[in-house]
Amino acid sequence: MNSPSRPVPEHYHKALHDLQAVDFVLVELTLYLDTHPDDLASIQQYNQFAQKRMQLAQQFELEFGPLMPFGQSFTKHPWQWVQTPWPWQV
Repeated sequence: MNSPSRPVPEHYHKALHDLQAVDFVLVELTLYLDTHPDDLASIQQYNQFAQKRMQLAQQFELEFGPLMPFGQSFTKHPWQWVQTPWPWQV
């Protein structure tokens, strides 16, 4: 059972928005690179955004808890996954 929703700090929304923006860029670059696999500049851009995403996700999870279940994100004690809101609920 989920804990009752708890209020989130205002910067939660900015951090989540920044992460989602980088995810969007990565999806678009992935689709482009599927059809242009030799475009070195796009590969470099993809790698830069992948690194930025890792940094943003790590910072988000340290402050607000895991983004994904099933071992794809670490958790603190107590088990954080049952705490709401989840990123897709805000």
